Amino acid sequence: MNEITRQLEGIANGDPQAAERLIEEAYADLRRMAARRMTPTGVDHTLQPTALVHEAWLRLGGDQMHGWKNRAHFFAAAATAMRSIMVDRARSRKALRHGGGQERVAFTEADVTSANTCDDQVLAVHDALDRLALEDPQKAELVKLRYFAGLSVEEAAQVLGVSEATVNRWWVYARAWLGREIQF
Repeated sequence: MNEITRQLEGIANGDPQAAERLIEEAYADLRRMAARRMTPTGVDHTLQPTALVHEAWLRLGGDQMHGWKNRAHFFAAAATAMRSIMVDRARSRKALRHGGGQERVAFTEADVTSANTCDDQVLAVHDALDRLALEDPQKAELVKLRYFAGLSVEEAAQVLGVSEATVNRWWVYARAWLGREIQF
């Protein structure tokens, strides 16, 4: 049994130290997921991978987590939490740019265009992903894992419990479907 799954069972059984051991075991994987999403061309340069992991941990319930079946279930929930955080930040940044009671600060045109594109892209993918989830929940889950959590094909296959070939086929379909839905 995987150590992360063992700690999740400890949490379910009421072990008060299991959550602490879980974050110690899962932290490197969660940080790697976040770092992949926070590339130089990533969504939000002000949100660092460590901060994303910590906020996702809190959204998952922190030390009070309950109900995770196994490692795959935990990482799928973490991917969903990271997606939610990134979408919330994109919406917040977009609202601030459109008034939001903030003091006006001079930016170069390139800075504003870059920020708009990143936030707009996250929000467009989020909205299209909700539509894809209605049509094909498995492929929508794959997009969450690859786009929002930054998992590799191999990691996504493990989380979803399917082969890498299936993930590759689903990824091609999902990218084409989203490309049709999102016009940048």
